Amino acid sequence: MAYEFQVVQDSADPHALADWWAETLGWEVEPSDEAFIRRMIDEGHATDSDTKVHNGTLVWKEGAAIRYPGRPRVLFQVVPEPKTVKNRMHLDVRVGTDDPEAVVATLTARGATTLYRGRQGPHTWTTMADPEGNEFCVS
Repeated sequence: MAYEFQVVQDSADPHALADWWAETLGWEVEPSDEAFIRRMIDEGHATDSDTKVHNGTLVWKEGAAIRYPGRPRVLFQVVPEPKTVKNRMHLDVRVGTDDPEAVVATLTARGATTLYRGRQGPHTWTTMADPEGNEFCVS
């Protein structure tokens, strides 16, 4: 039996990071269902402290997700501790026919950091960190 999966990224501010990654990948942030959230509060399944307002919309405080049809969902979830070590898994952003150096420059201007550049035979990549320090590669 084959299973489906989603990628989950721990974060300090999942909504801001979801916005950043949605723009980076050209994906969309999953819309919030404010009526559902309010109903869960009204029925006692959640409290106001489980929510926050992000970009003028009521959202669950604990997480935000991005999606693109046919791709695994990426969920950003809040964790109390800061990132302290290198990721054991990371995303590779494959830019196709776009100029990788131009993409790196755009991402740097938006808050990413270049960590190092790699090469294996004819293949090159730039390892970067997103605004919360999570590593990813651009190739």
